[in-house]
Amino acid sequence: MSAKKSVVMNIASVGILPLYYCHSQTVSIDVARILYKAGVRVVEYTNRGVAALENFTAMKKILGEELPLLQLGIGTVKSKEEAEAYVQAGADFIVAPIVNPAVAAVAKEAGLPWIPGCMTPTEIFQAQQLGAPVIKLFPANILKPEFLRSIFTVFIGQKFIPTGGMDIDEKIIRDWYQSGVVAVGIGNKLVTEEILVEGNYDLLYDKTVQLLEIVRKVKKELRQSI
Repeated sequence: MSAKKSVVMNIASVGILPLYYCHSQTVSIDVARILYKAGVRVVEYTNRGVAALENFTAMKKILGEELPLLQLGIGTVKSKEEAEAYVQAGADFIVAPIVNPAVAAVAKEAGLPWIPGCMTPTEIFQAQQLGAPVIKLFPANILKPEFLRSIFTVFIGQKFIPTGGMDIDEKIIRDWYQSGVVAVGIGNKLVTEEILVEGNYDLLYDKTVQLLEIVRKVKKELRQSI
């Protein structure tokens, strides 16, 4: 199985894609460990601070040896230069808030999944033409499940992940899954500022387990309703 297919399959299998950034390298590594312990196997670290590349490089080295099943990608990649730097650092996939053909080309050359953020049918079509195996609906709290329901039949077979403002709420998650997503991206409602500042990893573990249980329940209900 190719690395690209493996990442996409694992995201869909677990059903969530946690994303976060912290200036502290130690905390960044510890958070990934807790997410993994709770059952997550694919994590997005975001390129949202001056320490992002240095932290990510260290995370790949340390966690790659410690957690061999963890697939660690980088998010908020907007330029070719950023994409190249993170490919060099060992990124397993690249997530972007926008559709940039130059970033898509870097990911394609490296054989990595590129997950661009889209807000319109035109952007989704452009992302498809550039080879995006998964499309991030962003920001999800603005688009809402009704958007995907309205366009889903136009893009049959395309995999979607809503990201942005996603909460740990069973009704919201169910609505998104009913609209046709393969997973949900969730950031600061899971990896909260409190957790990052205070190091409350027990809380992070409990919240992650809760979220995974909600997703499992929703996916089971949807299978049974077919």
